[in-house]
Amino acid sequence: MSFLISTENLAARLGEPGLRIVDGSWHLDGRDARSDFEQAHIPGAVFFDLDAVSDRNSPLPHMMPSPQSFAASVGALGLGNDHRIVVYDTAGLFSAARVWWMLKTMGAKHFQVLDGGLPRWLAQGRPVQSGESEAVATHFEAADSGESVASLDDVRDAFAKGVQVVDARGAPRFSGQVAEPRPGVRSGHMPGALNLPYGRLLNEDGTMKRGSALEQAFVDAGVNIDRPMVTTCGSGVTAAILTLGLAELGRSSHLYDGSWSEWGARSDTPVETG
Repeated sequence: MSFLISTENLAARLGEPGLRIVDGSWHLDGRDARSDFEQAHIPGAVFFDLDAVSDRNSPLPHMMPSPQSFAASVGALGLGNDHRIVVYDTAGLFSAARVWWMLKTMGAKHFQVLDGGLPRWLAQGRPVQSGESEAVATHFEAADSGESVASLDDVRDAFAKGVQVVDARGAPRFSGQVAEPRPGVRSGHMPGALNLPYGRLLNEDGTMKRGSALEQAFVDAGVNIDRPMVTTCGSGVTAAILTLGLAELGRSSHLYDGSWSEWGARSDTPVETG
């Protein structure tokens, strides 16, 4: 089964009792995603606040919370383990992949990303509603997230063991040609990392490539999808797009949760430019 669902398929299933729709929008420029949600969202959707559903004790942005904290947050949104959850965002395919990865990691059983997101939904003239979300709280049993989440030490070990580390940031940021958006974070990349900007996995309409075209995007970046890999980016958001793409190809990966926000801010981690 694909981890992506078309707008046509979702539209046909609106109103099903076990369906739960989640707006997982988040914006790097600080724009208020919740405000966007209240202006227009897919009927029945709830808003997943990526910064709120995070480890609030970490100085790093939207790090994965504890299983107990995650369970309480998503349970309050009316999301249970057995619900069929569809996540979308207002960019097309951006932060929804991060929410998908969190649900996958924490033990949800049925979870997909809306291919093309709200832009494709709106372009097809499909209905939206405004206002705050309404949810009936339920129980979510969270699993241990350890196996899918890579730490700083895991990434160091990955390089030592020859595991591929694939960075989803744009080429100018990867090469260090532009400054990082977060204060105190150096420009550049991890020595030995490969660069696959997440946009190369997407079609012009914001949907994800499929089959050989999707695999070719990895190949063109020098990635061998049959070898172990860790995905990374600026703060663990767009890395999840690479992880989603790999899952569509039947491959697994680990995601470096701290990503460049952690690596680039430390004094004991090597940085390369160019």
